[in-house]
Amino acid sequence: MAALDLFPDKAFYYPGEVARITVRMPLLEGPSRRGRIRLQLMFLTDEVLAVEEEVALGPGAPEEIHISLPLPPEDPRGYGVDAELRDTEGKLLARGSTALDILRHWTVAPRYGFLSDFPPNRLDIEETVEALARFHINGLQFYDWMYRHEDLLTEEDPYRDPLGRLLSWRTVEALIEAAHRRNIAAMAYAAVYGASATFARARPGWTLRGADGHPLGLGEDFLSIMDPRPGSPWAQHLLRELAEVMQVTWFDGIHLDQYGEPWVAWDAHGRLVDLASAFPAFIEQASAVVRSIRPDATVVFNAVNNWPIEAVARTPVDFLYIEVWPPHTAYSDLWRLIVEAQRLGGGKPVVLAAYIDPAWEVNVRLADAVIFASGGYHIELGERDRMLADPYFPKHWPLSENLKEVLRRYYDFAVRYENALALGTWDSTDEGARRVLIEGINTDPEEACGKVWIIARQGEDFETISLINLLGISSPEWNSLSLTAPASLNELRVRYYTEREVKRVWLASPDFTTLQALLLEFKPGQDTRGNYIEFTVPRLEYWDLIVIVFAN
Repeated sequence: MAALDLFPDKAFYYPGEVARITVRMPLLEGPSRRGRIRLQLMFLTDEVLAVEEEVALGPGAPEEIHISLPLPPEDPRGYGVDAELRDTEGKLLARGSTALDILRHWTVAPRYGFLSDFPPNRLDIEETVEALARFHINGLQFYDWMYRHEDLLTEEDPYRDPLGRLLSWRTVEALIEAAHRRNIAAMAYAAVYGASATFARARPGWTLRGADGHPLGLGEDFLSIMDPRPGSPWAQHLLRELAEVMQVTWFDGIHLDQYGEPWVAWDAHGRLVDLASAFPAFIEQASAVVRSIRPDATVVFNAVNNWPIEAVARTPVDFLYIEVWPPHTAYSDLWRLIVEAQRLGGGKPVVLAAYIDPAWEVNVRLADAVIFASGGYHIELGERDRMLADPYFPKHWPLSENLKEVLRRYYDFAVRYENALALGTWDSTDEGARRVLIEGINTDPEEACGKVWIIARQGEDFETISLINLLGISSPEWNSLSLTAPASLNELRVRYYTEREVKRVWLASPDFTTLQALLLEFKPGQDTRGNYIEFTVPRLEYWDLIVIVFAN
């Protein structure tokens, strides 16, 4: 059967908007004729609405069509969009699916991506942003867009950045405008305490020092580390720069970065500076400054290697952003970082920056499965079908056609089922994993791999059970190359122990040929452990999502 490639025109939709779905038609043999295409909007397992249109088939038919899809008012909600193409006799010719969601603000479900290439006269701006919208990327970090770390804007155009790259504000501005047309937010990167060595040498009293009294820096005469404490000359200078950015550009917010070290330093007078306290205070001030200019502006701070997450989580950042480094190298660390940050942040969304070479396709799939199953998000996609593999974002790498197709499905899946995976849910893995028994399969939570790992999340009237397949995986580490895919499993007999009355059980997976949910038959039982329901999972490749819906 032929495949339909379909995608929405925007990364997400505000309440009251109408979606415009592009459907790329397959090449069909035979004479010119008429057919019908049906779009079905699904919320979890339920059809919400459907629209049908007559279309031309065969030679001379359009390569793509556009169908308007009215959207329900409820938010936040993720939906699946399923399409079927039939001839006039009702024969199924092709099918496909995509997803979309309705949010009041992009940070409710921050599918963060990146842009880092801003040369003069860039020719692929529309194509780049359109490609990112197909992955539902709704926020973009504009990385190293600025003239200097201490002087963000310049009247020069084009201009050279500190590493000599030729950049153009006109390109930056065109990318922001293209993003906004697709409901994608544009975030201006800024280093919270980085300044050029030349700037710092002219202001020695503004710098931070090591225990030996020497100024701290990054690279050889590249960047100096400045004192970010509120009230310091550097903090006042940077706040003015951030205010100017919000006043004269169309950026939607500020992404504040740090470098992960030092944790403590000394100022020019020899006084100890605790950066774990200085950062939250600066975030508070930066938030007040940018939101006095743009009340709906987004503020994000990079908690490098989860530091100082306890302090940052209590600040007015819109979501928690964690750049992951050793010793957080296991797949289980990705889950742990997310759920702990969710707890500290009172349910704030969590984005991980975990850099994986796109040639490591098994690692990418497993990492995304773990992150999405944990209710988190992963900054990895950007530019035009490129992936982050390095903390210096311009060193991005291309996606293979296979991985591109896989990630389209994974991002469609994460959006389609976000009300079961993330929105309004909380982690219940410690209890939920104990309620699951899979016949003949190791599910021991203490073992690192060679098992089916269970991640559970709780909703108001349901529990999700994600099965993450680590059987046949040689290493439990996401940053250690896995040469072989997990061993596929079929006809898994599952017992789920519960005292609650179960109304429905359904299953979905981004690894199946269809993203539609499959209702599972189940039967109750009882043994020495207590009451349970039993059902069969037809197949597990990388990640299966099981949702147990309770009667009350």
